[in-house]
Amino acid sequence: MTVHIYDTTLRDGTQAEDVSFSAEDKVRVAYALDELGIHYVEGGWPGSNDRDMEFFNLVAKKPLKNAKLCAFGATARADLGPEKDGSIQKLLAAKTPVVTIFGKSWDLHVTEALRISLDENLTLIRRTLEYVKGRVDEVIYDAEHFFDGYKANPDYALSTLKAAEEGGADVLVLCDTNGGGLPDEIGKIVAEIKAKTSLPLGIHCHNDGELAVANSLAAVAMGATHVQGTMNGFGERCGNANLVSIIPNVMLKLGVGAIPADNLKLLRKVSRFVDELANRKHEKRQAFVGDSAFAHKGGVHVSAVQRNPLTYEHIDPSVVGNRQRILISDLSGRANVLAKAKEFGIEIDEKDPAALEVVNDLKRLENQGFLYEGAEASFEILLKKRLGRHRKFFDLLGFRVIDEKRSEGESPIAEATIMLSVDGVVEHTAAIGNGPVNALDSALRKALEKFYPAINDVHLTDFKVRVLASGGGTEARVRVLIESSDGDETWGTVGVSENIIQASYAALVDSIEYKLLRDEEK
Repeated sequence: MTVHIYDTTLRDGTQAEDVSFSAEDKVRVAYALDELGIHYVEGGWPGSNDRDMEFFNLVAKKPLKNAKLCAFGATARADLGPEKDGSIQKLLAAKTPVVTIFGKSWDLHVTEALRISLDENLTLIRRTLEYVKGRVDEVIYDAEHFFDGYKANPDYALSTLKAAEEGGADVLVLCDTNGGGLPDEIGKIVAEIKAKTSLPLGIHCHNDGELAVANSLAAVAMGATHVQGTMNGFGERCGNANLVSIIPNVMLKLGVGAIPADNLKLLRKVSRFVDELANRKHEKRQAFVGDSAFAHKGGVHVSAVQRNPLTYEHIDPSVVGNRQRILISDLSGRANVLAKAKEFGIEIDEKDPAALEVVNDLKRLENQGFLYEGAEASFEILLKKRLGRHRKFFDLLGFRVIDEKRSEGESPIAEATIMLSVDGVVEHTAAIGNGPVNALDSALRKALEKFYPAINDVHLTDFKVRVLASGGGTEARVRVLIESSDGDETWGTVGVSENIIQASYAALVDSIEYKLLRDEEK
């Protein structure tokens, strides 16, 4: 048995709040999905907007290699018929090999939304599919609201599928459009429908009950061989079924074929690529591909996975392009430190007292407010300092930061002055920034760049400040987390102080030292 994966990120996924792709973005996503091995890529609804039509025109210049490109649309208007319906003509103008038509399966929608008779709806479904089928290679029928319609009026819901079959549909897709179904009822209904039709069945679930993936898997278990969903679960309201979870579950847990097995290792890469183009931060706790999916923090867990990963990992993370991560916190034991050191390429004898000293350092520093789970570069520097393997690249002789506001209507001006020594050579410089931290960062870089030109490659990608104890008011201790990148690698550093400038400076210094240490090791 093989399940065909149908991706609707570029159509249904873009209906999500805060998700929007340009036509060029959609083309890039389509090629990434094609590389992953997705069987069908639904590009959009040509009759609904110009952007989707532009997408189809762009893809036509460089067709997909593996996936079948689909255009999506509704049954024809009752007062026109498919021959005269402009939206049907635009659908065909996209010149895709596959067209997906959705129609009403719930009698409530027929009478309340379309405001036509039940028989007229059946005629529309049949005539639309007949017309489209005669002009494209394959027609997929999406039975909208099928499960709600089947529960309300099973005979009528079945008659809509019969009309689609008579119209020439190649696949009948049962849709849980409102996303309120439960796995047992979804599976039961799919099994009942499978016994009443010879056509392949598909499943299309929404996530309003947080069960879209479970419902899709239940349908596959009952014989559905076509699964629709989106990358990262993008979609209207609470989203669509997440293909990033469905694909590995189908292949690794159900033992059913889907995309090429070797392509599973591309899953994390494609998932993050789609998030990047959608300008969304990747969900670190996302199953299979998230940064936390195979992260271990508790000392007992770490000790166990070091002996056998199966103790706390349900699959080998490399299969889906991910990796095991050992987190460092005040919950860490010696096993965490040893595992993390190994990850950094630092060998420590498990009997070396330095390992226990680092554990004690962690507990003391995290009690002060430091957090190393998002600042592994700072932890690596801490570890090397404890082991005597750290080199100091410069000595601070002092800095001063001034914020000046000259008039009510103008923004403040920040200026930082810094003096430091590099191998006995004193450098004294200043810089202006759009805030005190930016000014200090600019001054520090300006002072160091002639000694260490590589720092020009480093830029800050994220800056977070958290007040650690609200009871202290403006005197409370703060934690600053900085994320930096040189284009090849991204790393996090941390600083803690009652003074936000000092906390920021500590994180900035760790970031620069990490970069310089990395370059020395290459």
